[in-house]
This record gives sequence, C-alpha cells and structure tokens, in this order.
Amino acid sequence: MKFDILRDRLLEGLNDVMKAVSSKTTIPILTGIKIDVTDEGIRLTGSDADITIQTFIPVEEDGQQIIHITETGSIVVQARMFNEIVRKLPTNEVEIQVTTGFQTHIRSGKSEFHLIGSDATEYPLLPELTEDQKFTIPADLLKSIIRETVFAVATSESRPVLTGVNWQIKNETLICVATDSHRLARRKVQLENLPEVEHSVVIPGKSLNELNKVLEDSTNLVQIVMTSQQVLFKTGEVLFFSRLLEGNYPDTSRLIPEEYQTNLTINGKSLLQAIDRASLVARGDRNNVVRFEILDNQAVEVSSNSPEIGKVQEEILVESLEGENLKISFSAKYMMEALKAIDGQEVVIQFTGAMRPFILRSVHDDAILQLILPVRTY
Repeated sequence: MKFDILRDRLLEGLNDVMKAVSSKTTIPILTGIKIDVTDEGIRLTGSDADITIQTFIPVEEDGQQIIHITETGSIVVQARMFNEIVRKLPTNEVEIQVTTGFQTHIRSGKSEFHLIGSDATEYPLLPELTEDQKFTIPADLLKSIIRETVFAVATSESRPVLTGVNWQIKNETLICVATDSHRLARRKVQLENLPEVEHSVVIPGKSLNELNKVLEDSTNLVQIVMTSQQVLFKTGEVLFFSRLLEGNYPDTSRLIPEEYQTNLTINGKSLLQAIDRASLVARGDRNNVVRFEILDNQAVEVSSNSPEIGKVQEEILVESLEGENLKISFSAKYMMEALKAIDGQEVVIQFTGAMRPFILRSVHDDAILQLILPVRTY
C-alpha cells in the first residue's frame, strides 16, 4: 500500500484512536494501530479489547484534498512509536508505503523512517452490532451525563458491576446511575427517540471517561447502539465501541428515601467552598470527615477537627429551612464531588436522620440527584 497524507489530519485521527491503546494488553497485536487504506480514505483503529476506537479520514474534506492514494491495503504499526514519529516529522506532507515483509516506510521532507509492521489480518475484527436498540443524543448533553455520574463508580474490583454506570431505558426516559455503595449519582433524561423496549446495560466507568475525551462540546448528535455485550457511540467520523460489564446491577431505587425530616435550601457554591476549607484540616484524618450541624438561627455550621492539626468551623446562612435540627458527618470528598456535579447555585439537601442517607438536588432541576451515606463519628 502507498499514500500521501497531511500530517495535521493524520495526527487528529491518531489522537482519537490512541485513547484506546494500552501498553498493558495481553494480546501483543493490540499495542499497534491498524491502518486500512481504501479508495474512499483511511480508517485507523485502536483497541485494548475493552474499548475500540475507529476513525475515518476521507480523501477530501471541505473541498481540500487530504490524502492521495496510490495503492490500497492494510497494516498494523506499533502505536506509540508511530504516533511519536508522525508528531515529530519535519513537514506537513507525509508519505507512507508498505513493501514486502510488512516493511513500513514513512517519509517527510528529508526524513525517512523504516518500521516493521504486522499482518493486519491478525487484528481482531470489530463487533457486528444489530441496530435494534438505537437512539441519538446531543454530544454536550452526553458529556454532562458522564460528568454528573461517572465519578461515583466503585474503584475496587471486589464488585466489578459497580465499576460501571447503569444505563436504563424506561418509559421514554434514560436513567443513568452510578454507585460505589457509599454514595450514588443519578441523572434522568427525557429523550424522544428512545427504543420502546425497556433495556438495561452497565457501561464501564473507564470507557465513559475515555469517550468524554473523544466527544466535542457541541450540539452535534451522537448515535448510540446497545446490544447485550457491546455499546457503540457514533459521532462524526469516529466509532467508539465498549464492552459492557456482566452481572445484575443492584436495584438502587429502594435506597432513595420517600420522605424527609429536614429540608434545607442553600447556596451550593458557598457550601462547596466551606467544605473545601474544612477539608484542609480533615485531610489529616483517614476518612476526611466534615461535620455539619443545623443551627436554630437559619444557619448551618460546617466544622472539622483533627487531633494532630487543629480545628475549623464556619457558619453559612441557609435560604430556607424546614423540619428538625440535626448533626451529621460525611466524607468531604464525596460531598464536594456531589456539589460539583449539580453545578447549580441553589441546592436542596434533604435529611431523614443523622445516620440515614441524605439527598442533594438542584432547586431548578429534578433530573440530577446525589445521595450520600453519612459517616459514624463518636
């Protein structure tokens, strides 16, 4: 095979597919990138067996010729090395040629590299997906859903299914839930084009984090195709496949209290900053625990103490308060991440007692819900 390509455009494609390539893979060929050259353009594929990213570079884009193809074909080249070489080539014109024995020649200006490639037929094939469960969602909304849920997935592999986000389609609503059993993040979205059949899958948190890096912050539609073992996100010329996690996701709806003893509305930004300050002292403590007390004078006190460091306390006025006073302790990290996910000015916090899970939601929007389990302090 042989073709010429503009280096900038090749690098753009490599940036996407490199996100799926891992040096820790047990399948040696997956440390490489597969390059398929057809008359229409070039397809680049990177994979670590869990995530596969494929991007297409057409011969012509917006009236500009990007690739000049002399001979079609396929090759697998060492991903990290190929990426570094392309990045450092002296000119924007690159010629790539594969000769016998998978010898790959990369020429640019007066620079010439010779890489040993691998047989592309040994590279795993992409999964074949039937498109029965498919819908579209704007890219910026998808990015928000990921940001508002993925931080709450479990990091330990003791219950693998909790390291993913549960996506459920039910009554024209997409419900995304993440929990590590100490906290929970839920986001609901009403979408018009959802499949009518109820469907539930668990997408690895790691896959969603990588997808977030590939997505552009725009209102362009992303097409999502779900099967029992794979999910595919199609955006522009990029295909992003992820395997799904096996196992039954726990029914989390039971964890969310039906009624509350105390409801308070508070400025989310002020509370986040106060907890951030209190956590400076709390950091010395293994659990990074902050105490939260509702006072009689329409205020709350955020405090923390550590025997080695000292203590801090701060009062914040609340905007409205109904119900009983209470004292409660929680992880500063969990509370700060929940407040960042809501990202609104006004937050409603609902308590059912000092040792029961409590809920945070935005005043303006019921779609985002965060639940946190308190910490026992004696």
